[in-house]
Amino acid sequence: MDRRDVILGGLAMAAGASVATGASAAASGPLITRKIPSTGEAIPIIGLGTSGPFEIGNAASDRAPLKEVLNAFFGAGARLIDTSPMYSTAEGVLGELMSGSMHERVFLATKVWTRGDREGAEQMKHSAQVMKHPKLDLIQVHNLLDLDTHLKTLRAMKDEGLVRYIGITHYTVGSQADLAKIIQREKIDFVQTNYSAGTRNAEERLLPLAADRGVAVVINRPFEDGKLFEQVEGRPLPAWAKDIDCTSWGQIFLKYVFSHPAVTAAIPATGKVSHLHDNLAAARGRLPDAKQRKRIAQEIDGT
Repeated sequence: MDRRDVILGGLAMAAGASVATGASAAASGPLITRKIPSTGEAIPIIGLGTSGPFEIGNAASDRAPLKEVLNAFFGAGARLIDTSPMYSTAEGVLGELMSGSMHERVFLATKVWTRGDREGAEQMKHSAQVMKHPKLDLIQVHNLLDLDTHLKTLRAMKDEGLVRYIGITHYTVGSQADLAKIIQREKIDFVQTNYSAGTRNAEERLLPLAADRGVAVVINRPFEDGKLFEQVEGRPLPAWAKDIDCTSWGQIFLKYVFSHPAVTAAIPATGKVSHLHDNLAAARGRLPDAKQRKRIAQEIDGT
């Protein structure tokens, strides 16, 4: 069973309850937004990752689904797209597929992933060029590689108006102590980390600290690369899913992440428009309260 099967099964079981409770109306409402603490700028809580789906070549058959994804993404009012030079062709593909109006609306985040000040500056310049977006919204130090060197460059770029926000990223639980130490001592705008209903370690230290320090939080791996769908395989959608306007397990998983007050946005990667619509639906309607969050965690833990 893959995510498509889980989505379709959840929709079938929850359809009647959704209409009765108004979840259908919630699914077409506005996207939830959160403010970036350092400026107060609001962005939709659902973003789009590019690792994997956007790492393709020039074949029209490969690019057509991504055009559909981008049209639906911007059509819904979403803005944040996250990429990196580490993701092979993703930056260039994204730059070529986005229309002029998309470039005007996008909140475009990439990363620096190399060693050395000159090499880092050249890589960031190249990213802006291939994405056809001269002023990037956010540049992050990817996996903390050569952190001090790149933070110095990024601060200079920010002062010069070449980038709007700066940040740091990693994708493992083991890195979260280091991320916490950095945001404790450095003034940055964003931190990106892994967090999900099944991997909740960030709740212990990193997320509360980010909220206290006024640092925006972007979440990667909210589905744990599909592992969460495997853990609920064959299970019917819980009856209480309707209370948080959910019609699929994917929406439940995302709403768990969104409901933490320190989270600014999550960036699940997808190249399938059906998955995108499911993700967008999670960014609308009611979010779980503390009791409902506990229920979600128990579902994942099997308790």
